Amino acid sequence: MDEAVNARVTPELLARLREWEGRSETLHDEITAAPVRALSATLDREDADPVPGTPLPPLWHWLYFLPRHRQSELGPDGHARLGGFLPPVPLPRRMWAGGRLQWHAPLKVGDAVERSSRIVSVTHKAGRTGDLVFVLVRHELRNTAGLAVSEEHDIVYRAPPQPGDPAPPPQAAPAQAAWSREIVPDDVLLFRYSALTFNGHRIHYDRKYVTEVEGYPGLIVHGPLIATLLLDLLRRQLPEARVRSFNFKAVRPTFDLHPFRVCGQPSADGRSVRLWAQDHEGWLTMQAEATCD
Repeated sequence: MDEAVNARVTPELLARLREWEGRSETLHDEITAAPVRALSATLDREDADPVPGTPLPPLWHWLYFLPRHRQSELGPDGHARLGGFLPPVPLPRRMWAGGRLQWHAPLKVGDAVERSSRIVSVTHKAGRTGDLVFVLVRHELRNTAGLAVSEEHDIVYRAPPQPGDPAPPPQAAPAQAAWSREIVPDDVLLFRYSALTFNGHRIHYDRKYVTEVEGYPGLIVHGPLIATLLLDLLRRQLPEARVRSFNFKAVRPTFDLHPFRVCGQPSADGRSVRLWAQDHEGWLTMQAEATCD
């Protein structure tokens, strides 16, 4: 794991971490065609080849503004070492817990885009298996037309499991789905998505590390990949719909050991869609809602 240890989150430590609140950074990138083409292939889509002006599908902006840490700046888990823009939370398990997004205008291939990011809050919660620290980051993406995407990104840091820790009770997925698609999360799919997002976190592709060091039963499917697959399901079923907002929350880890399903149930008026992912046993792993027109 990183240099993070199973530290107690004391009031003094939390106060130091909260000094990061309000910090901001601004980055610039260009929406190029190659990542769009590659993610389309990874998701097994038959999209037309992207050209300048092709609208970027929802959530595909995660292919840009990638981390740029040098190899010497990475920790043993493949993440960047503590510090920098994010607060140095000394808990080793770091996960993308969920997010809330709104699309105000389309991003398109060829756009020059600015992303401004700000740390909104750092909060602490004592969970049943130890300390949890939540970091909320707000991003705003702008092109020459103005604000295109606003996003709130929830990051959770947690202590490693201890012998005898109680397992969180699973939650059953909804029984009825109008749409459903089976996903086989093999290690090639996880590797390709890690490469596309320049994500060095070893829990997604290094089986020896994730089982022997982190203690998980298998490779972990990326939360952002599952979220992308949920909206991909919506796009397959409603190809003309324009997504306006998307809220999602990770509920339970998904491992590469079994296929899982992405599911959807549109509202009666078709303006919102309840989306979720479930594992091979029918347990809910991610819940989400999209609005569209």
